[in-house]
Amino acid sequence: MSVRLLAALAVLIALASVARAHDASDRAAIRGVIESQMRAFQRDDGESAFSFASPMIRRMFGSAEIFMDMVRQGYQPVYRPKAVEFGDLEEIAGQLAQKVHVIAPDGRPVTAVYIMTRLPDGTWRIDGCYLKAPEQHQA
Repeated sequence: MSVRLLAALAVLIALASVARAHDASDRAAIRGVIESQMRAFQRDDGESAFSFASPMIRRMFGSAEIFMDMVRQGYQPVYRPKAVEFGDLEEIAGQLAQKVHVIAPDGRPVTAVYIMTRLPDGTWRIDGCYLKAPEQHQA
């Protein structure tokens, strides 16, 4: 087998892996995790909200109280959104990232990018989130 053919085969296998990661059940599970965490934020239920964080995030913050303080201070758009619309699920740096278009409490549009990780048991958890200027998207 030629090197070129092996390289092409490797690319096809990698693309198939990404396609499997984007199947409908994963999309639904990822959306469910994010929606559940947002509902927990609405109730100020720190323990529940913290349970949707990845093990790395849980170690980083150490407690639900510290995590919620960070969310209240730096993530008002996802802590108290006026509106939420799920956007694309894409791969960023080898991890799936769910874009969520929100309207912040002050009325400004923001795109929240949720970095997701799959645990060994197959469940999804939030491995990070960053806020950025809104993207043009179809409603």
